Amino acid sequence: MKQGILLCVDDEVIVLSALRDQLRKAYGSQHLIEIAESAEEGLEILDELTGQGLIPLVVISDFQMPGMKGDEFLIQASRRFPYVVTVMLSGQVSDAAVNRVRCEGHLSSLIAKPWDAQALVQSIDEGLARFASSRPSELGV
Repeated sequence: MKQGILLCVDDEVIVLSALRDQLRKAYGSQHLIEIAESAEEGLEILDELTGQGLIPLVVISDFQMPGMKGDEFLIQASRRFPYVVTVMLSGQVSDAAVNRVRCEGHLSSLIAKPWDAQALVQSIDEGLARFASSRPSELGV
């Protein structure tokens, strides 16, 4: 599989640090782990890295952030990259936002904060398995 991007977006630096550490342990030898402190920054990172030939595999986002909220970010990421695994990691999210991302952003999973690292990795593994079985051959992963 080509190296892919696992992107974490949250406005709390401590959350991003914990996510990055957990994902590096699980996937760091296979994929690039990136972090962003806002949805807007996350979209910029995705654009920049895909321009370098990397493939976004997983996007994890908080819901409650200044500027663009997590639901809108995941929907935009999913529209740009239809096969990306989307995960909302949040302590505060409305049912309406979750339903919107499920319908428009193909939400893979919703995980409550504080999260269990093993449950997060399991959720990502399941999403990556779906990605591998449904990806278009032109992605070359």
